[in-house]
Amino acid sequence: MSSKPYVREMSKTTWFLSQPRYKRYMAREVTCIFIFAYTFLLIVALARLAQGPDAFQEFLDALRSPLGVLFNVAVLIATVYHSMSWFNVTPQAMPIQMGEEFVPGKIIVSAHYGAWAVVSLIVLFLGV
Repeated sequence: MSSKPYVREMSKTTWFLSQPRYKRYMAREVTCIFIFAYTFLLIVALARLAQGPDAFQEFLDALRSPLGVLFNVAVLIATVYHSMSWFNVTPQAMPIQMGEEFVPGKIIVSAHYGAWAVVSLIVLFLGV
C-alpha cells in the first residue's frame, strides 16, 4: 500500500467543462448575476420614483435606449433559462410521495410549467 494516496488532477477553474451536466449547472448559477442586476435596477427605479416624476421619466427614457432594451432582453433570456433549468430539476430536489409511491417527475415538471403559464397569462391580461 502506498503512503501517498492517488489524487485525481482537476482544474480549479475549468472543472465544469468536463461534463455537460456541470456546464448546465454553471450556466444556471451564472444567470443569478442577471437576476441580481435586474433586482438592483428595480431598486434604482424605486429611488428615482421617490425623487419625483422628472427623475423617474429620465430613468424610463434610459430604459428605452438600445442599451436598456438589450439589457432587458438579456435578463429575460437569463431568467427564462434559470426558471426552466430549476423546473427540470425539481423532481430530484423535491420528490413528492403519495402513499408508497412517488409522483412521477414529468407530472411535477408539467405542473410547474402549467402554473408558470397561468401566472404569465394573468400578468399579461392585467398589464394590458
